[in-house]
Amino acid sequence: MKVALIGSHGVGKTTLVYGLAARLKRTDVHLEVLVEVARRCPLKINEDTDLAAQSWILHTQIAEETYAATQAPVVLCDRSVLDNYTYLLLAKGRQPHLEPLIDSWISGYDLLVHVPIVAGKEAQGDGVRSTDQHFRQAVDDRLAKEIENRNINVLYLDPHNRDGWLDVLENVSRAALQTPQLELLV
Repeated sequence: MKVALIGSHGVGKTTLVYGLAARLKRTDVHLEVLVEVARRCPLKINEDTDLAAQSWILHTQIAEETYAATQAPVVLCDRSVLDNYTYLLLAKGRQPHLEPLIDSWISGYDLLVHVPIVAGKEAQGDGVRSTDQHFRQAVDDRLAKEIENRNINVLYLDPHNRDGWLDVLENVSRAALQTPQLELLV
């Protein structure tokens, strides 16, 4: 099972991924956590990104998801290829040569969870990600367009119930992890 939290930067995806991992591990779920690869990108990111940087991020994301899936039956991702491609779309527009890869890879997520921007909650400066509210909103808006245009099934967390997000994630993840039982033949 592969779960990815999607959304703009600074909305709490990393905190949720680690929180969900801790809760699932307490009940012996074997999993791998994949943290946001953009933080390790050796090239410019945020508003100053370019095709080379976003290609590095996109392909590193795919490589690390592939590796993580060989290490555990459950992979929790702080981001998805859709997020990565959204930043590329904002910087350089649609890349026709990448579209088939994006479409194919998106189908491999069992659950995509959109973490919204919460009104009045600004992104905290971490020295890596942009704190510009307009850029942050532009990312979220562009991501919403991609979700709609690609007709992707996404679980949307309620921006008015931030305190309940982890419970929702845990419940949905546990339900997805349940192996359906076959009816006994009588």
